Amino acid sequence: MPDKFPKLFARLTRPMRVAPGTRVTLPGDFDPGHTAHFVNEKDASAALEAGVRMLADYQSRLAAQDTYAVLIVLQGLDAAGKDGTVQHVMTGVNPQGVEVRAFKVPTDEELDHDYLWRHERALPRRGTIAIFNRSHYEEVLAVRVHPDALRRERLPPKSLRGAIWRRRFAEINDWERYLVDNGIRVVKVFLNISREEQRRRLLARIDRPDKNWKFAPADLEERRHWPDYMRAYSDALTHTSTEPAPWYVVPADHKWFARLSVAALVVQVLAEINPQYPTLDASAQQLLEQARAELLRSR
Repeated sequence: MPDKFPKLFARLTRPMRVAPGTRVTLPGDFDPGHTAHFVNEKDASAALEAGVRMLADYQSRLAAQDTYAVLIVLQGLDAAGKDGTVQHVMTGVNPQGVEVRAFKVPTDEELDHDYLWRHERALPRRGTIAIFNRSHYEEVLAVRVHPDALRRERLPPKSLRGAIWRRRFAEINDWERYLVDNGIRVVKVFLNISREEQRRRLLARIDRPDKNWKFAPADLEERRHWPDYMRAYSDALTHTSTEPAPWYVVPADHKWFARLSVAALVVQVLAEINPQYPTLDASAQQLLEQARAELLRSR
């Protein structure tokens, strides 16, 4: 793979990283319409193809090594492009090695457990990649914006007192650090769409018959809470971007740029892992030679 692509990917994503310990205020701190001056839409198509090929190669080695796993946390408001990003970025990987999980409103069974229980059950096995399309962060985002959701969790009264969100931030940070320590690399992406671009995309879902199925009245209800979500995301990005699992705020107004950026982030994490095919010891190599000889004789 040409050396230019890893360098391009690093240059592309570096400004998107939320440095641990810094305060984030949305929408001002990150421009949803940003695109890098050194790559255009035409160039991005070739770079994305290269990224997909690199992902396929890394995934094969990840599975063979069977030591690490990758968890991609994909967050964003309605119409930010989460589904399309998954489709375009993971198009070339082996579906047996990737599982996408979209977390909806908790079921009664899930509400009978702690808030991380259903996410813990969906973690990737070693050698695989998991994508959380919405994730455990809904517990400090949607649940914070909609207090009724917190009441449905039936927490003990003591747990509802004090700085519950700061406490959850700390619990999530501890959990993610535990995952990383156990070989699960966590890639956290916030697809940052502007209010105006979201309006255009929601209108397209209404105006285009082929997109009508995507529209839900709840999309408008959530849109009415835009300022609340901006505050909740700002707080979450501020308090949960850590060295083991930093956040990346990906500009999402231009789909081509968002998809290339997410591919670049995943490629970089896999490059850091640098999984290798296992090497066989002498006895295993001898067995291979014996099998080869038998197959050659059986023609």
